[in-house]
Amino acid sequence: MRVRSGWGTFAVLAAAGAVLLTGCQGAPGGAAEEDGRAGGPATATVSPPRPSGYGAVFLAVDECSSFGRTSFTEVSCTSERAAARVVARHDGTVRDGPRCPATTDFVLHIHEQRPSSDEDGDGAVPRGYACMRHLQPPHPGDPGGGGGPRTIVGDCVYDLGDGKVRETACDGSGRREPEFEVTKAVDDRSDCPASTALYVRLGGTTPVGCARPV
Repeated sequence: MRVRSGWGTFAVLAAAGAVLLTGCQGAPGGAAEEDGRAGGPATATVSPPRPSGYGAVFLAVDECSSFGRTSFTEVSCTSERAAARVVARHDGTVRDGPRCPATTDFVLHIHEQRPSSDEDGDGAVPRGYACMRHLQPPHPGDPGGGGGPRTIVGDCVYDLGDGKVRETACDGSGRREPEFEVTKAVDDRSDCPASTALYVRLGGTTPVGCARPV
């Protein structure tokens, strides 16, 4: 989904309940891998420090965006239109850049444009992405919340068949009931407890998630 604002063009890369993983069940012989997430080496260039505050930098850390069905725009965090706050902001692409914080609710992909005005006056908003956190609950990026751009300990998934699973809310409030819960993050599948029925690649320093039936 692509939406436009007066500052830039955004693509929502991940939203609640829309996390697709690949996986296999049973004894260690395969792994569940993330699809389209911000994992891998941190090779993108991080935006250099700039003056903060509403309007100084487009969607800088701690700035806020509005929410709408057709657009996301930068607004003051004290505005009644403010819906989500930037918890991390990076230049480059999600695939090549640093991972968003674990409890990020969704990601906005900012495409480079040349608007009439921008943060430094050079006529360009750099391509990048913003890791967003809702100002008010629910928070799909929280453990068990059923969404967010990352799968973390405490999240639940259900089986899609063909070795694939999808994240869902652990409390059963999602479209599908949870079937497995990620209970531990470890270095290797052999470190998972005996009750493990699904192996999920989480990325980061402890890349394997051990999931048990619920």
